[in-house]
Amino acid sequence: MRKSAAAKALSRSYAGERTLAFLVGLLALAGGALALVVGFGVLGEFRGRRPLLDPMALDWLGGHATPARIVAIVLGVLLLVLGLRGTLRSLRPEPRPDVDLDRTEGAELVVTAAAISGAVQADAEQLDGVSRARVRAVGSRTSPALRVTLWLHEGTDLKGVWEDLDARVLTRARESLGLDVLPTAVRLELDTSAAKRVR
Repeated sequence: MRKSAAAKALSRSYAGERTLAFLVGLLALAGGALALVVGFGVLGEFRGRRPLLDPMALDWLGGHATPARIVAIVLGVLLLVLGLRGTLRSLRPEPRPDVDLDRTEGAELVVTAAAISGAVQADAEQLDGVSRARVRAVGSRTSPALRVTLWLHEGTDLKGVWEDLDARVLTRARESLGLDVLPTAVRLELDTSAAKRVR
């Protein structure tokens, strides 16, 4: 399984949020560095003593007050809409895709995400060394993926579990769903038994 394919199943994509946060942070860092450089007089003593808002810029804004207000209001509304959109996108539940096995009109056949997760989980729990499993179908209807967590008994052969999972469970899931590729992120944990009470 290629790393790039498995990465699709690891987590929700926050690339947009990360890029935006990086750009805003970079802009704030550049602004702060520029303010420090000017304030310490590196660019000249005169520039360091000037007011924060340039008098020429203030005069221009005073002469064009109405267009400046309109631009400020439009920018404020735009930022508000983008902020609300990003917040709603981050808060919405992650989609759990159903897979269409047959799209013929009148004879549609759809496998629900819960059925996919349940079937793969049941197969995974039958593997030697696996005490329990949790499976979650994620992604989209056209590009589903799986997140699998396996709890292993102590002393289990990890390589054997991995090979069995790929050969028996994931191959069967791909064939059953008619998919060439089913990106899967696998997490392995040691199943620690409950501590015994001493009487």
